[in-house]
Amino acid sequence: MKFKDIQTKAIHAGEASVRATGAVAPPIYQSATFTYTGEDSYHDLRYIRLNNTPSHIALQEKIATLCGGERCVVTTSGMAAISTALLAFLEAGDHALFQDCLYGGTHGLLADLHATGVEMTSIDGGEPEGWDAHLRENTRVIYVEAMTNPMLRVADLRAVVAFAKRHGLVSMVDNTFASPVNFNPLEMGFDIEIHSATKYLNGHSDIVAGCVVGASDRIDAVLHKLNHLGGCLDPHACFLLHRGIKTLPLRVGYQNQSASSLASFLDAHPGVERVVYPGLEHHPDHSRAIQLFRGFGGMISFCAHSDVAAADRVVSALELPACAPSLGGVESLVTRPATTTHSGMTPEERSAMGIEDRLIRVSVGIESTDDLCADFDRALEKL
Repeated sequence: MKFKDIQTKAIHAGEASVRATGAVAPPIYQSATFTYTGEDSYHDLRYIRLNNTPSHIALQEKIATLCGGERCVVTTSGMAAISTALLAFLEAGDHALFQDCLYGGTHGLLADLHATGVEMTSIDGGEPEGWDAHLRENTRVIYVEAMTNPMLRVADLRAVVAFAKRHGLVSMVDNTFASPVNFNPLEMGFDIEIHSATKYLNGHSDIVAGCVVGASDRIDAVLHKLNHLGGCLDPHACFLLHRGIKTLPLRVGYQNQSASSLASFLDAHPGVERVVYPGLEHHPDHSRAIQLFRGFGGMISFCAHSDVAAADRVVSALELPACAPSLGGVESLVTRPATTTHSGMTPEERSAMGIEDRLIRVSVGIESTDDLCADFDRALEKL
């Protein structure tokens, strides 16, 4: 039976294959290996590192269904998903186009790729008219984020798909910030969708995982690369991610609403100089976000009327959000990207992306919105 609603998909997709014992909750198949039953291919042997145990299969089917892809492969982290996907389609001598304001970890990975002989050019995701100038005969991939971290820029994603199809490129998008609740890039025509499943998909800040979703032939290439690199997800982590996904639509639906309210509150607060949130009309990509997304997500960045020391006082004064460098969980988190997620970049690189040292990034959880607003109000009084 095919389910139309994402809430039903989140609960029931992938369940049938793991209910052989009659258990309502999928069991954890904590076995490194399984009996040989005549498989012809190395990649079909049932073994944890090959990502094909019952725990993996059920989880991957659920994520593929949520994202509208034919297949999915899960990985040990979001960075494992990103690096494996890129290495599956790029080799020495190839060239790739990358959005110019990516997550700090991805930005660092590009330096490693460059050292292996992969050439790359950064592009402004909002100016497709300039992309042709950077195209080369050896260009193979174009890579963007649905919403960038932490400035929440929204590229012209439809133009990315059209450009990739026109020039025979593999189009990749990191959809972590939007999640399948707010955006389905594969349905738009992207070839590869990537998530740090640590974040919204799991939603409970208790595992690290990633996933790559797409058409079967694309995922075959990623899976074969992953099987050799060894970034397989442990069965217990599979179980926790499988469980976390079941509440994804409920969590993200509330986080959309709460973040929108908190962003508006901060935007009107006399102690706040600038708020970055795609749902606010003054966001530079607001009109594009309205056209692309079903919700604006749970991430906010802002600068108070203060210096770095004062920004740290605001973070320290908050009682509800923990100061930690992740996102997407049921609890709210705050961090200064300059000291955590983007600390590996030079000050000049951060400045070019608009990341001030005093910028505060907020991941809105599922606490009461009124309590969060009151907490931020109290903290901003410390300025």
